[in-house]
Amino acid sequence: MTKGNTTAVAKALKAHALSYPETTEAFPWGESAFKVKGKTFVFMRAEPDDLSFSVKLTKSRTSALKLPGSEPTHYGLGAKGWVTLRPTAKTSQSLLFSFIDESYRNIAPKRVLATLDRPA
Repeated sequence: MTKGNTTAVAKALKAHALSYPETTEAFPWGESAFKVKGKTFVFMRAEPDDLSFSVKLTKSRTSALKLPGSEPTHYGLGAKGWVTLRPTAKTSQSLLFSFIDESYRNIAPKRVLATLDRPA
């Protein structure tokens, strides 16, 4: 992934994560953590030449692990369903967004999810 593309993808992932109800961004360990009601649903490290992010996947974990550069998240999180992805230039942005959506839905309290799924 090129430097400019990495930055653009990171910005898009950040914007998408922050678009969910009751979401905030924190910066533990020098990386972004997107949280819903204080619980992290995305960890993201974005450097000019490298991008990785971790999400909690239950339904799509197996397919996510088949993507180039993906692996179970370290620090014991992989055993709990977390996957770390390193998108390439060929990785579909809509696929990355779907992983963020799944992780949000796995972490968010039911009360918050009810507001997400309400018709506009």
